[in-house]
Amino acid sequence: MTSPHLRAQRRQLANLGPLEQLRAGHLPRRLAQLVTGLFLYGASMALVIRAGLGVIPWDVLHTGLIQHLPTSFGTMTIIVSLLVLLVWIPLRQRPGLGTVANAFGVGISADLTLWLVGPADGLLLQVPLLVVGIVLNGFATALYIGSQLGPGPRDGLMTGLSRVSGRSIRLVRTVLEVTVVTAGWLLGGAVGLGTVLYAVAIGPLAQLMLPWCTVAVTVPAAGKREDDERADDIPSGS
Repeated sequence: MTSPHLRAQRRQLANLGPLEQLRAGHLPRRLAQLVTGLFLYGASMALVIRAGLGVIPWDVLHTGLIQHLPTSFGTMTIIVSLLVLLVWIPLRQRPGLGTVANAFGVGISADLTLWLVGPADGLLLQVPLLVVGIVLNGFATALYIGSQLGPGPRDGLMTGLSRVSGRSIRLVRTVLEVTVVTAGWLLGGAVGLGTVLYAVAIGPLAQLMLPWCTVAVTVPAAGKREDDERADDIPSGS
């Protein structure tokens, strides 16, 4: 009979603190998945930009804000990230290594991809590039959230709202994307067909792919978090 004090394996997303994330098992695989997910996320953003049919919803907000505030696009992205992190507080959403890595890895990957991939010329190239970028973005989102090392600021907002409200990630993500697009458009941000398609498709894509990419982690059984050293001696399952 399993003791209630033992740690339990959970494949679903767990609300872990920074140290718990690092001690939850399968760390090499999860770190590799995090880095891969962040790299692909930045690359997918760049592909959507190169398609030239509209930017990702959060980028609509960023481009709208810089029409009114004297700052660069990158600086505005950081400012918005910090503001979003403030919303994590009432949601009791916990940051992690992935939260910090998101701020750097995604930007580096996006810049590299923009350097390697030129603008698409004509709809025959623009439309496929847009579709690839959106699907890749959904997969990348599932990869780095599923690593359970802390989501990025915007995706942490999504998962936190989903957990607190009991609504699906698909619904919460779609509502968030539509909201930031509307706000960005009212501020003068760039909106196009790709923006609308992304806002509608990314929720279902992330909902579909997240179960495939979520790594099972070892967490304390319900109501039991003390005696970590003894619990750490118990081998985790595969």
